[in-house]
Order: sequence, then C-alpha cells, then structure tokens
Amino acid sequence: MTAKKNIAPFVTHLPIDKTKLPKHIAIIMDGNRRWAVKHGLPPTKGHEAGAKNLENIVNYCRDIGITNITVYALSTENWRKRSVDEVRGIFNLFRQIYFKWKNDYHKSGVKFFVLGNFQAFPLRVRDLLKKMMDQILDEERIKFNVALNYGGRDEIVTAIQNIIKDKVAARDINEKLISSYLYTTGQPDPDLVIRPGGEFRLSNFLLWQMSYAELYFTDILWPDFTPVELEKAIYWYQQRDRRMGK
Repeated sequence: MTAKKNIAPFVTHLPIDKTKLPKHIAIIMDGNRRWAVKHGLPPTKGHEAGAKNLENIVNYCRDIGITNITVYALSTENWRKRSVDEVRGIFNLFRQIYFKWKNDYHKSGVKFFVLGNFQAFPLRVRDLLKKMMDQILDEERIKFNVALNYGGRDEIVTAIQNIIKDKVAARDINEKLISSYLYTTGQPDPDLVIRPGGEFRLSNFLLWQMSYAELYFTDILWPDFTPVELEKAIYWYQQRDRRMGK
C-alpha cells in the first residue's frame, strides 16, 4: 500500500517543506560508547541508550512521511574487534529489541530488513532477525534497514561474485544491474546521509548507494540525536542545491 505522508507535525519551528522530504535517510550511528563513558556507564548502557533513540527516530521518520531509513549498527570490522562481553551485550540487546518491537512494528507499518551477512551471528540471533524480516504487514509505511556485519566494499564484491555466478554477459552489466544485486535492491538510494558523533568519514557505509547523497555531520553523540536534531538535518538538506552530477 502507499505510505501515508506527513501525519505528524514537526517538533521544531524550522520552515521545513513537507513536499520535499528526503525519501531515504541513512545514518551512521556513532557515539554510543563515548556517551556511556561521558555518563560513567559501561558500554552496553550506551548501546541500550542508542537503541532507545533509534526506536524514537524510526517512529518519527515513519510519522512524518519518510519512506526509507537505513542505519549502520555493526560493521564487518567492528564486531569482531570488540570485547566478548560487549558483543554478547549487543546480541542480548537484539533479543530485547525483537521482543519489544515485533508487535509494534507489525501494527505501525515498519518493515524490517537486514543489510549484511548476519549468517555469521549466533543461531538464536539469526532466528530472531529472520522472524522480524519475515513479518507480513497489513500496511507498510516505512522500510527500516539495519546494517549488521556490513561493509560497503564487501557488498560490492558479493554483488560482483553473484553476477559472475549468474553468468551475466559483460555487455549486460551496467549500473542498474549492479544495483539490483545489492542488499538495497528495489529501494531508492539515500538522499541524506547523517553521521553523529563528530567523525568526518564514511566508514565503508553504502559506498555505491550514496554516490549523490548529501552528507551531514554533527558532533552530537547518537543517543542524544533526537528528532529535533534530525529536523535540523532535514532543513539543512532542503537548502542544498542538488544537481545530481549535472
């Protein structure tokens, strides 16, 4: 079904044009651990705060009419480098998210996808993620992509390997075909990419898809990146002259 548009008011007084919202927002969720240190808490508490904020942001995007959101939760490089306790805490958090969100997402029109090789995760985590992805919605209002064990270069390599496996002729390979082999197939490329946390790099995130995206950076740590801050980013986006390479 067609997504409902602009059913909730904006939370700031910024002159945001409701007819020119980005269709797809991508976010590098950075700063959970630094937020925990700042508050004298263990890293897992930072991830919990980040997950709570993610719930607020996804619901907010759905309610104002954003049709696609992608968040970078765990890269191929990071999850293997973190301590056993922190990784265990992240996986336990996935379980909490599943039990808390599965009914809410089903009722509120949030369609869940995973970008990345989540088959490398423990069986119980894989099963929960698959159950969320397999949910049939009465009405889809927003596609919610979570990048887990994800790397942009790895995604492109995997796409090329699958193209070769399918024996596609070289003359038939073009941008449209490659896009159809990516995790985000069938979805629009991000219009706006946001990185909270004070870093100014892409960190191997959606390298193909963000070719013409507007890049917004802020020092605010992810758990503190509220809908108010998101509206600032959307307003900034609407001031950009998007020539798309022309």
